[in-house]
Amino acid sequence: MKNLLAPRTLEFAVQTNEAARSAAEHADIIAEPGFGKHFTDHMVDICWSEMGGWHRPRVQPYGPIAMDPAAAVLHYAQEVFEGLKAYRHEDGSIWTFRPEMNAERMKRSAIRLALPELPTEYFIESLRQLIAVDARWVPSTPDTSLYLRPFMFAKEAFLGVRPAAKVNYYVIASPAGAYFTGGVEPVSIWISTDYARAGRGGTGAAKTGGNYASSLVAQQEAYDHGCAQVLFLDSEKSEYLEELGGMNVVFVYKDGRVVTPESSSILEGITLDSLLQLAKDRGLKTEQRRMTISEVREGVASGDIVEMFACGTAAVLVPIAQFKAEGYTIGDADAPAGELTMSLRQELTDIQYGRVQDRHGWMTRLDA
Repeated sequence: MKNLLAPRTLEFAVQTNEAARSAAEHADIIAEPGFGKHFTDHMVDICWSEMGGWHRPRVQPYGPIAMDPAAAVLHYAQEVFEGLKAYRHEDGSIWTFRPEMNAERMKRSAIRLALPELPTEYFIESLRQLIAVDARWVPSTPDTSLYLRPFMFAKEAFLGVRPAAKVNYYVIASPAGAYFTGGVEPVSIWISTDYARAGRGGTGAAKTGGNYASSLVAQQEAYDHGCAQVLFLDSEKSEYLEELGGMNVVFVYKDGRVVTPESSSILEGITLDSLLQLAKDRGLKTEQRRMTISEVREGVASGDIVEMFACGTAAVLVPIAQFKAEGYTIGDADAPAGELTMSLRQELTDIQYGRVQDRHGWMTRLDA
């Protein structure tokens, strides 16, 4: 759904939260934030309608959203979301990583779900506006961040099956601790053969809640088999690799190639794109192509595949030791993290936290 009105400058109204957490409460949360457990004092809200386009932007106290029981999202799941982080650098400044890519991906997701496209400048400004009032929630201890969750959903009250004429966009934020409290350790991944994440022509390439809801039963199956995540195969033949429940998967070959599966139903990963670029910077060949599970089994068994990892916004990069499936395993559960795997993770996080030069111009300052 295209927003036919030309983007205009949005002037945000700001309503300060009079019930904001005290300094002591804030300190307790920041000391042990976890992930997605606590939320900042404010949120962003922008309305959209067919007649008025994007309007009434505001920063308001974080709290429940009033919604009619007939709101379209509750019945037809017309919604999309994004995820990115704000990082505090050593000098106290606050930055985020490649937000324009999140904005563009949200546009693509919105088109697929028949929602209006939020202009990139509105997306980035909404992050700045939230940071302007909630900067204290960006932690400064190592490997911590403020997780930002922009999301958009159909708010119009009706029970007809059509795109909603009223939509709201929000941004909420949650302080996030180090994802790996005991250090980055290789994990085991379950290969799902009974469930598919998405199919041809479906919503796999969109970041929408339904994709995650459909992955939960397979994710539980992974937990039951002692695995941290689930790898999905294609829905037609259960032969080609797709992605994990919430991350992309990558393989390193002994000749230096860095290879990741390609499919029209895989969500394009911003972390993945960045890691592939860093690999190219080192002179390594990268490939995004169709990959079969047989290729992975044979490659690991022969020693042709020497490292495996998963990547995404929340965890950044996770080494994979082993894949498990009904009747077989791939790799060794005790395999150590690969050298290139950990080197790429270190380089990317060093860029995000401002410890090394941002030679690609990936970082955007939010508090300036």
